[in-house]
Amino acid sequence: MQAQPEKKRHRFKMPSAFTILFIIIIIIAVLSWFIPAGKYSTDSSGNLIANTYHTVKSNPQGLWDVVMSPVYGMVGDKNTDGAISVSLFILVIGGFLGVVNKAKALDAGISSIVNRYKGREKVLIPILMTLFALGGSTYGMAEETVAFYPLLIPVMMACGFDSIVAVALALVGTSVGNMASTVNPFATGVASQTLGISPGDGLVSRIIFFVIVDVIAIAFVMRYATKIQKDPTKSYVYAQREED
Repeated sequence: MQAQPEKKRHRFKMPSAFTILFIIIIIIAVLSWFIPAGKYSTDSSGNLIANTYHTVKSNPQGLWDVVMSPVYGMVGDKNTDGAISVSLFILVIGGFLGVVNKAKALDAGISSIVNRYKGREKVLIPILMTLFALGGSTYGMAEETVAFYPLLIPVMMACGFDSIVAVALALVGTSVGNMASTVNPFATGVASQTLGISPGDGLVSRIIFFVIVDVIAIAFVMRYATKIQKDPTKSYVYAQREED
């Protein structure tokens, strides 16, 4: 008997960001036909005044509005300014990150540092945390660090630390970097554009803040790492140490 061909399974594939955004635009357009329109009053400086919300004439969105909304969002219309400058900036930064990730330049750099300080792994804590913090502060590095965990965990555990120390290097480092964003285009850049000021305004104070939080984060991780190195039983994941 001839074997029946195996049916191909259609797996769910996450739609692209553009598809998701377009779906959201359609949903909002549909809701504009049912949800009453309203707004707050503003003072002479353009600031919203509390407790002044009132309904206004509805403006239901049609098919043409759905199609043109991305254009108006970029270049603006008679009532609002566009966000083309921020959008292009983020596209350029995204292209730069794409090239860096494709070339594995960041991976090679971190690997080189780890190999260079073999036998002196404790020195890696301030070095790597500062590098990760700089990545978070300058271009919003965050999820990219997941690829470094398999590299950092065995190195940190080999010198007497635990997996929490390895994860903290990247996770805490990038978190404090994003918190003290100096020129991060996804945080400082967008906020500056919204306020109509230069991204360089307040840069010195942000750099000082970055140094302060980075030092505090390094001290926090170093203190925990030293405690684990002296007594592994104090590790929060000691029960799974052999498994790790």
